[in-house]
Amino acid sequence: MQPLTHVDERGDAHMVDVGDKAITKRSATAEGWIVLPPAALSAVVERTAKKGDVLAVAQLAGVQGAKRTSDWIPLCHPLPISGVEVTLHAADDRVWARATVRTEWRTGVEMEALTAVTAALLTVYDMVKAVDKGMEIGGVRLLEKRGGRSGTWRAATREPDATSR
Repeated sequence: MQPLTHVDERGDAHMVDVGDKAITKRSATAEGWIVLPPAALSAVVERTAKKGDVLAVAQLAGVQGAKRTSDWIPLCHPLPISGVEVTLHAADDRVWARATVRTEWRTGVEMEALTAVTAALLTVYDMVKAVDKGMEIGGVRLLEKRGGRSGTWRAATREPDATSR
């Protein structure tokens, strides 16, 4: 097991110094879902939610979440993000969110991709909670990261089940 990088020799949390690391191209992609009751899903798909176009607002929230990750996660470095793509789509009983974040910097953008997905899904919840509060957010995970010293990493493929697309 690798030692924890955000804990010093005394066990205190600290922000890692990345000043000596090389600037490289980096990217990360994450996904997640929110299960919606039929009436809420219908409001999303038919664009009849009282607060507006749920998927469009959630997409913007995902972009904003990626840009503000260091405000949410205490030990994350603020990064010069060069691109964020957030997509959402409805399938079966849920809305899926996927985010890809890119940078040329000294540290990766995994947290930014995960935050983008989470912000998008929370926004879906917020926009249709008046219809039904019994929604479930889940499956938030990193799918892939590229760049940096450790190179490319991809998540293991999930077996098809009730939560797959």
